[in-house]
Amino acid sequence: MQKNKSTETGQRTHPAYLGLLRSGELAERVQEAYHLLSLCHVCAWRCKADRTAGKEGVCHTGLLARVSSVAPHMGEEDPLRGWRGSGTIFFSLCNLHCQFCQNSDISQFPGGREVEPEELAAMMMELQDLGCHNINFVSPSHVVPQILAALLIAAERGLRLPLVYNTGGYDSLEMLQLLDGVVDIYMPDMKYADTDTARQHSKVVDYPEINQAAVQEMHRQVGDLVLDESGVATRGLLVRHLVLPDQLAGTAEIVQFLAQKISPHTYLNVMPQYRPAYKAHEYPALTRPITGEEYEAALQLARQAGLHRLDERRPLWQILKAFR
Repeated sequence: MQKNKSTETGQRTHPAYLGLLRSGELAERVQEAYHLLSLCHVCAWRCKADRTAGKEGVCHTGLLARVSSVAPHMGEEDPLRGWRGSGTIFFSLCNLHCQFCQNSDISQFPGGREVEPEELAAMMMELQDLGCHNINFVSPSHVVPQILAALLIAAERGLRLPLVYNTGGYDSLEMLQLLDGVVDIYMPDMKYADTDTARQHSKVVDYPEINQAAVQEMHRQVGDLVLDESGVATRGLLVRHLVLPDQLAGTAEIVQFLAQKISPHTYLNVMPQYRPAYKAHEYPALTRPITGEEYEAALQLARQAGLHRLDERRPLWQILKAFR
C-alpha cells in the first residue's frame, strides 16, 4: 500500500486518556456514563432500562459487562496487529441482531462471564504485559460505562496502550462524546446504506442515519488513521465494510459517503469473508457467499470514489519481516 505521509505516518504518541487522567476529568466521565446507564442511553437504542439496578437493556446486559475472551489477536488489520498482536477483549452480546452473524455464539447469547471493573482493568494490564500494541474493545457499544470505570483503574496502575473502539456502528452520540479524548482508534462497521435492509437483516431502526452520524463524530475526534514509524496505528479512524451478496450492503453509497463526507484518506477494510451463518438460511438473499467478482466490484467502487487507503491483508510472515 502506497503511503501518504501527511495522513498515514507519524511519531509514536501517548494515548489520549492520560491527559484526562491527570486532570481528573476521566473520573468525571465515569460518573457521567453511569448516569446514562441508569436510564439507559448507552447505545443508539436508548432503551431507558435502569441497568444500574440490574435491569437488562435491549442488549440483554445489566450492570456488569460480560466478557467472552481476552487474548492477543493476530487476525486484525495489519496496523492493529503489528507483530505482537492486538489486545482484544471480546464482550458478549451486542446491540445489533445481525441475522447472518458469524460470531452469533458470542453476540446473540450470554456467553463468557460477568466481570467487575477491577477485573476488566486487570485484563487490560495483562494484555499490556504480554506486549500487545493496543487494547481492542470488541462490541463495546453497550458497555461503555463499565469500560470507562475499568480504564480509570488501569490507567492509575500504569496502562499506556492506545485504545481501539471496535464497534458495529450503532452508537449513541452522547456516549461517543464522553469518549472524546479517551479513545485513540475508532474502528466502526458501516454495514448498510439502506434503512429497510438494516431493519430486515439486523433488526435495528435508522441504522444508516445513526451510523453515519457516529462515524462523522468519530472522525471529528481522531481524524484519519495515523501510523507510527513501524506501521502500527496510534490514532485515527479505520472503517470496516462487509460486502454482502447482490449489493445488499449498499457499498456504492457507503464509499461515496466516506470519500465525500469523511475523508478521501479514510482507511477502509472492504471485507470479502461473508458466508451464510446463524439465521442467514431464512433470508433468500443471504444464502450464498459473495463471488470474487462481487468483491472486486466493491473494491473498484471504493477506488472510483477516491478512497486509496484500502486494507491489504498480508501473511503473518510478511508482517513479521516488515515490522521488524
